[in-house]
Amino acid sequence: MDLECIIYDKADGVAIARLNRPQVLNAMNKRLWLDLEAALNDARADETVKVVVITGEGRAFSTGADLKESKTRALEAYRDYLVSLQDVSRSVIRFEKPTIAAINGYAVGSGYELALACDIRIAAEEAKIGSPEAKVTSSVTGGAFRLVQDLVGPGKARELLFTGEYIDGREAMRIGLVNQAVPLDRLMPTVMAMAAKIAANSGFSLKMIKKGLNMARGEVSLEALMDFEVEACLACVSTQERQASLTAFEDRKK
Repeated sequence: MDLECIIYDKADGVAIARLNRPQVLNAMNKRLWLDLEAALNDARADETVKVVVITGEGRAFSTGADLKESKTRALEAYRDYLVSLQDVSRSVIRFEKPTIAAINGYAVGSGYELALACDIRIAAEEAKIGSPEAKVTSSVTGGAFRLVQDLVGPGKARELLFTGEYIDGREAMRIGLVNQAVPLDRLMPTVMAMAAKIAANSGFSLKMIKKGLNMARGEVSLEALMDFEVEACLACVSTQERQASLTAFEDRKK
């Protein structure tokens, strides 16, 4: 793949996509979104990849939209950019495999929204996280109106969005916005340890579990969800890896 704004690596069942515009704190332009989509498409098609990690190079996860481009962008061009952004956000939200955001520094605006779209968020304690859109006469994207409320509840979501204030990784963990907050030098070891635990599991089971979790968020009725649970379980136990998994599990218990 010819990627200009993403560093993409794969090993041991884990794909890592690093946002790579450190000179502008990984501010997002259209090319970055297209490169991220290309990396996700590769990870989706590669059966050896079971989990995807997204992080940033340098001092930031991402500071959001590249405002230098925004200032001079015509309205129709801005719409085109937003459509590209939303398409990739949908890809992350609906991605069939587990995703982890490793928030190494500033995660602001659409960078924050990208982290929200991931299944799991682990942040450096000193990371700065938030949505400054109200301060710059903009509005949130990437499904954040729903995603942030799902994580922290409607009241706290309104506080964060209305004030536009940033919080650090410790506070983000306290309110449930991120799963863990660790010292920066422990961030990637912590993320990779969790990724390894996930990658050790059945890829097919992970897909079924993630699909069920998404359905349970309100996309279908409880009855339809429970019907899916039966079919997903039967699909899993019908796979060739089922017996090997059971044997390995029993060996661990001895």
